[in-house]
Amino acid sequence: MSGPAGSLPREQRVPAIRAALDAAFAPERLEIRDDSHRHAGHVGAQDGRGHFHVEIVSAAFAGMAPIQRHRAVYAALGELMTTDIHALQIRALAPTDPE
Repeated sequence: MSGPAGSLPREQRVPAIRAALDAAFAPERLEIRDDSHRHAGHVGAQDGRGHFHVEIVSAAFAGMAPIQRHRAVYAALGELMTTDIHALQIRALAPTDPE
């Protein structure tokens, strides 16, 4: 099934997420995993948007509470959150945070 109007082809979603997060946070480490295949047939996958896991380490998160970090990631992804991303699991750390 195709995604909502304005959505990217599936193969362009991870690069678009990477570009948005790189621009916003200049991360020391950024890992993005597309888990959409694990949710085939799931009600939330029927609109064509994907399920992703992001692990990001950036100095920009220093001093932020976890909810602030998540909100910052959502803000950085902007329109992708409504056109291409159905679910996003986030692990956002500052470089000094324990792994």
